[in-house]
Amino acid sequence: MNRRQREKFIPSIWIIAAKQSEAHAYYVLYAIDWKRGGRLSWEGWHQLEDLLQFHIPIKRKAGGRKTSSQPAAKIAKHALFLHLNEAQFEELERLFISHF
Repeated sequence: MNRRQREKFIPSIWIIAAKQSEAHAYYVLYAIDWKRGGRLSWEGWHQLEDLLQFHIPIKRKAGGRKTSSQPAAKIAKHALFLHLNEAQFEELERLFISHF
């Protein structure tokens, strides 16, 4: 694997987490690259339909300026979908921020 390939972020796991509170739902999309130790997250949706319409920016080359995008609906087919309560969601956030 060359340097450019080592620096490129390639998610191996996609997670859609839904936190259900009494008032409304809250959705977060996580991307994890176990091989390179990278993590990304996008959050702030209250409707699943809005999340699925979001276009995820993806760099074409590591260190490059050009980006393309992929709809979250395409990724949702492979994603783990988690329904969490408040405590479980906080624990997932804590684990996501900690080092591998």
